[in-house]
Amino acid sequence: MTSINYVNTPEQLDALCLAIDKAPWLALDTEFLREKTYYPMFCLLQIATPDWVACIDPIALPKLDKLFASIYNPNIIKVFHSSRQDLEIFYQLTGKLPEPIFDTQVAAPLLGFQDNPGYAMLVSSFLNINLNKAHTRADWSKRPLTEAQIEYAADDVIYLCQIYQIIIQKLDELGRTDWLKHDFAELSNPMLYEVDPEKAWLKIKGKNKLTGKQLSIVQAVTQWREHNAQTENRPKSWLLRDELIFDLAKLQPASIAELTAVRGINERVVHKYGKELCQLINEAKNRPPLPINEKGRPAKKSQQQEAILDILTALVRVRAEENSLNPSILATRKDLEVLLFNDNEADDCPLLHGWRFAMAGNELVGLLQGELTLGIASDKLAIIHKQQA
Repeated sequence: MTSINYVNTPEQLDALCLAIDKAPWLALDTEFLREKTYYPMFCLLQIATPDWVACIDPIALPKLDKLFASIYNPNIIKVFHSSRQDLEIFYQLTGKLPEPIFDTQVAAPLLGFQDNPGYAMLVSSFLNINLNKAHTRADWSKRPLTEAQIEYAADDVIYLCQIYQIIIQKLDELGRTDWLKHDFAELSNPMLYEVDPEKAWLKIKGKNKLTGKQLSIVQAVTQWREHNAQTENRPKSWLLRDELIFDLAKLQPASIAELTAVRGINERVVHKYGKELCQLINEAKNRPPLPINEKGRPAKKSQQQEAILDILTALVRVRAEENSLNPSILATRKDLEVLLFNDNEADDCPLLHGWRFAMAGNELVGLLQGELTLGIASDKLAIIHKQQA
């Protein structure tokens, strides 16, 4: 078994950076806490190659500039599983994102796995190992870490190394190694990791059932909550839970007394922000809300539109079967709706980029533009060019 290098001194970090600089790729993972903060609290960084494994203590080593400079080397592939939260930490600490990225969760579906497969599933499927879950809920901010915790954390990148090598070999055999370049490049898009308070209301469920005044209040209060949670670095729910925002929108308290009477509101919030919230609610209810349906799709699809979506789905299923893929990996119903209704987000539709466009997106666009049609040949669905019809 490879010995684990626990790095918590500047001298150890310097030696590790020299080792990183020589590696063609790195398997990386992080341990963090987020229960009491808006932003993740960085507690541990695990790095491994086939030759060595290290756990870096960012609490003992507040200066990590040299480490990130080595990791961000564009000649070194950074391998993660479900990289979004790890990359959020990197972006938070450095203001930029590493490239190139390889994400095993994104890559595994090209080998027949379901969409977004869990890490434990891949470890079990590829290595026939059942992961130890003993430290899943550990407090990684407490020091010293136990030997069992360090081994648990190191195992994640040790196994990730093995999984990455298996996946790369299988993708090479299938000629799919380059299919995911666009998907991986998108993971290094800063927009994925920046939350704009003005758009926070778009993630609130049930907003389409509100009246105009109520919606305007939800939009204003949600923006206020996001901004203050970021400023205070506290969970949003510590300020206002989503259901409480809906209560404020319906009750529309105009005074501190009325705000205090709202069931479940935090006394600290009333004391610190009461006047500000009441003023915010009063201003919001006197102005029109931002429109919900900014996209081109109708609130309810017609039978004709549903039938067209069924035809598009049939093509997706055919192409997915030909390539031994789960159809949802190639395109979801939502992706097809974006194409059909030419939504504002159409340019971001996965079907218009990378391997998905080559496999099915180009033909789907052809169907919608009337250049292609679906037919039946030898008891199978076939794509027919109009010139051939």
